[in-house]
Amino acid sequence: MSDFTKAIEHLSRSDKVLRGLIRKVGPCLLESKNHRSPFEALLQSIVYQQLNGTAAATILGRVKALYPGRRFPRPKDILATTDKRLRGAGLSRAKVAAIKDLAANTISGIVPSSKAIRSLSDEAIVERLTAVRGIGPWTVQMLLIFHLGRPDIWPVGDYGVRKGFARIYTRPDLPSPKELMGHGEKWRPYRTVAAWYLWRALDLE
Repeated sequence: MSDFTKAIEHLSRSDKVLRGLIRKVGPCLLESKNHRSPFEALLQSIVYQQLNGTAAATILGRVKALYPGRRFPRPKDILATTDKRLRGAGLSRAKVAAIKDLAANTISGIVPSSKAIRSLSDEAIVERLTAVRGIGPWTVQMLLIFHLGRPDIWPVGDYGVRKGFARIYTRPDLPSPKELMGHGEKWRPYRTVAAWYLWRALDLE
């Protein structure tokens, strides 16, 4: 998804508050980074969980350094590496178990290839990927938005989306995921773009 004209028109018609935010923020600049395979994108997501960006990038760099001559390790490379070596790169025991499960599920086909994933529905992708240890719905939603460019992903559990919603609707408390799910119905089929604008609301004074 790269032309957001129809999405912005629909969102502006359906919600005057969101229309005001769109006017303040300007054009949607959401970009999908689809040069990585699902395995690569998910492995990076696992490494980054519960860490600040600098620390996570350092650990990911150490993991990749275990495989000289490769831009990124393959699933079979991960499985052939001892837990001790991966722990030595800075990964916790839980993350070592998670990336090994990810590698095994990629080899078995549960985690689809870059080509195969494009033919799957959003729901099918969520169902398959959340079967992997350490991968929850939020992680898959971020993959659908930023890797696959799917237009109607609505991450109602995302803190930034909830905070942005509370800000533009001048609410003292964060909305519940259930409330956001109901409110987002009028934004279909462009809820990804709505989420992007709610994230941007946090950048405004």
